[in-house]
Amino acid sequence: MPDASRRPHVGVGVIVMRGAQVLLGQRLGAHGAHSWALPGGHLEFGESPADCARREVAEETGLALAAVRPGPYTNTVFEAEGLHYITLFMLADCLQGEPQRLEPHKCAGWHWVAWQALPQPLFAPLQQLVDSGWMPPAGP
Repeated sequence: MPDASRRPHVGVGVIVMRGAQVLLGQRLGAHGAHSWALPGGHLEFGESPADCARREVAEETGLALAAVRPGPYTNTVFEAEGLHYITLFMLADCLQGEPQRLEPHKCAGWHWVAWQALPQPLFAPLQQLVDSGWMPPAGP
């Protein structure tokens, strides 16, 4: 029987698009270390997913997002860590600027990559999204 005192966390993963490329960084120091992930983080109390997406991308990369819109979600249990996350993916366009590594203790660096050529290993929620067959829409 599940432990009713434990609850899933809500994360927001931001699919930042520039043309046919998405922004990925290699995680450091937390669960999923050395895997490739989208910018994002925990949804804060009272915060909308779109506001969380804008805040996290600004904190992690210094980039300002253009349009932000809802995307798919995943349900991921990290057995070894005893963690359960619902990840809300947000789609966002970033038409100018280059990402900066503003949290060097959390990310090894940011890279623009084609969705069809994502590096491995991917952070578990992103891997689930890829495995579902989901594809980002064509960007501007």
